[in-house]
Amino acid sequence: MSVKIAQPTAEDAKKYPREYAIFTQIPGALHGSVKSEDVAKAVKEFGSGSAPSEGDLSFEQLAKALHKGTTAEFGSGNTVGYATKDDSGHLAPWAFDRRPVGEEDISIQIAYAGICHSDLHQIKNEWGNSKFPMVPGHEIVGIVTEVGSKAGSHFKVGDRAGIGCFVRACQNCELCKIGDDQYCTKVVMTYNGDDWGESGSNTMGGYSNRYVVNHKFALKVPENLPLVAAAPLLCAGITTYSPMKHFGLDKKGQKLAVVGLGGLGHMAVKFGKGFGMEVTVISTSPKKEKEAINTLGADHFVVSKDEAQMSAVANTFDGIIDTVSAQHDISQLLPLLKTNGHLVLLGVPPSPHSFAAGSLLFKRLTIAGSLIGGIKETQEMLDFCGKNNITCDVEEIDASYVNTAMDRLVKNDVHYRFSINVLNSIVA
Repeated sequence: MSVKIAQPTAEDAKKYPREYAIFTQIPGALHGSVKSEDVAKAVKEFGSGSAPSEGDLSFEQLAKALHKGTTAEFGSGNTVGYATKDDSGHLAPWAFDRRPVGEEDISIQIAYAGICHSDLHQIKNEWGNSKFPMVPGHEIVGIVTEVGSKAGSHFKVGDRAGIGCFVRACQNCELCKIGDDQYCTKVVMTYNGDDWGESGSNTMGGYSNRYVVNHKFALKVPENLPLVAAAPLLCAGITTYSPMKHFGLDKKGQKLAVVGLGGLGHMAVKFGKGFGMEVTVISTSPKKEKEAINTLGADHFVVSKDEAQMSAVANTFDGIIDTVSAQHDISQLLPLLKTNGHLVLLGVPPSPHSFAAGSLLFKRLTIAGSLIGGIKETQEMLDFCGKNNITCDVEEIDASYVNTAMDRLVKNDVHYRFSINVLNSIVA
């Protein structure tokens, strides 16, 4: 049996943004005819009403069936999110206001939001720059539900869209002009950012039901990527992809080592294999070998505590991507590089690294760092992921689980990224 659903208008999408976003995810819905079991499944998962099992169905009828009561427990505003009010880091439902959709803006109904380790640092004020209340989250994917008058050439209602780590840059400086807008001195972060375009307001992130963003800082998410697993690409993905491209570690046949097999490390492995490289994972934990090779497709595995294994791969790698944030000895890694090799640091250990200058001089080695990527490069990364079916490995959670997720993150107890089901658990 099938149900014929009337196609919603732009006004319907604006009036029922959450329900419209769910509608776009029902197989066949955008073409009108939907299997009755798919409608029933969507209503059971996301709604609290009931829908006809056959015949014609207006969009408003479907929207009412998909409706849920609000998760906001206090406050008022046009947006619902999970916020911390102080450096305790405890997250709880909170209502607040997003700006109206301007002529260059789009409004995105958030479907999933990834949890990044930096979210944990920020909600605890471990970097000393946190402003409260704070809604974290900069790995955001969802559905466009409203488009400003000057944004229509880039996005339309119904598009799958994403937001990464920043939502504004000056667009005029040298860095912006060459596509390195993530390093712009006026960059505005997606949350805990001083948005000079909004009269100095503090930005609120993706642990919320919607986001209003200038269309130039939004990204298109390929249709074939599951949204739940695509969300962390907006940080974990681009953070590894960008340095690999910048330092030329993207050539077929090159040998790449990935140090650490967490959220960033597992993406570096996937990109390395996507580029056609020979990939070796280096880890302190022998238990990760099966996962690295059998699941992620790495070619080799080396236990860093085993001197014989480390000696066996000396002078073999074109590049090393080091994703570890715990204190560790990078001087142990430098002998593994070929002449002209690159060691790229992506983790931020609590104390400075130390190494002998001679280990660089005699092989003309480079030690470098990298921070996410620009908007153009992030779109390039998403398109590459779409072409090669690359996503993050995630554990899907409801928003009510976020505090437990943060506790587990402290223990590195996640495989490899948490992804919050916003559509089903942060409801205005």
